[in-house]
Amino acid sequence: MKRTIIALGLALALVPGVSQAAQEFEKVGTIGVQFLKLGVGARAQAMGGAFVSVADDASAIYWNPAGIARINNSVVNVNHMAYLADISFSQLGAVFDVGFLPGKVAVNARALYMDAMVERTVFRPEGTGQSFDAGDLAVGLTYGRSFTDKFSTGLSMNYVQQSLAPGYSESGYCFDFGTLYDTGYRSLRIGMAIQNIGSDLKFIEDTVKMPTVFRVGMSMNLYESDAHLLTMAGEFSHPPDNKERASWGAEYGFKEFFFARGGYQFRYDLESYSAGLGFKVATGFNSESRVDYAYTDMSEIGTGVHRISIDFRF
Repeated sequence: MKRTIIALGLALALVPGVSQAAQEFEKVGTIGVQFLKLGVGARAQAMGGAFVSVADDASAIYWNPAGIARINNSVVNVNHMAYLADISFSQLGAVFDVGFLPGKVAVNARALYMDAMVERTVFRPEGTGQSFDAGDLAVGLTYGRSFTDKFSTGLSMNYVQQSLAPGYSESGYCFDFGTLYDTGYRSLRIGMAIQNIGSDLKFIEDTVKMPTVFRVGMSMNLYESDAHLLTMAGEFSHPPDNKERASWGAEYGFKEFFFARGGYQFRYDLESYSAGLGFKVATGFNSESRVDYAYTDMSEIGTGVHRISIDFRF
């Protein structure tokens, strides 16, 4: 057991080192549709976003579409985040079986939105009497399948629309692809995902690219008993417009009822540590509900971000 913990700890510790050694070539401000990079789910974010190899709940739609193949029940999942500057981010997802298809199918919609703003001009700084709003929307379809008891893959297709103001909107499509592999060594799992592969968007005369992100990570249950479960996960990601990043997270579960989580995000612009709690309650013979909360610290700008998620499994 000690050797397992030491080996996993060393492997996770190497991720930031590899990231530091990589040649940095940042292209901040050159990629559009940034809301596609916002993590989904309080549980995943409480673990520092180190979720590509865990991906065993409905938020796998975002983190790794291969994960939905491992979900036994049908699930409806609701997520909400109170983001910066009075901006909100919400997501609704559902995972279910389709009789004629092996594996699982999921649908989801996520949106970044804000309250309407007063339209102002140079000559009418107090307002023209009109208002406008801006927001982003993504609607997706996901399919995941396990080909063996150890290997799963998944694919998502997303329709994306970004609106800056009335008359200034653009839409396009992007794809996500992921895999999950159980190594057979204890509970060690390796996950990989490529997100947001798709077409460019054009506003007036300017073209922006999709924020294609590559993620790879691993996770393991460090301690298991009838009442206790401790999981550790690590992840490395490569965004197209910033330096390589790493995340670390852990989750402790007590009798599959109470969960405590924590994580840290390395080399992120604003995010640092995160923490959260969760509760799972049976609501019927074959159904259950789970409520999760997460807080992500952004002390660089003197604030933090709150998330809440609700799962219904049946």
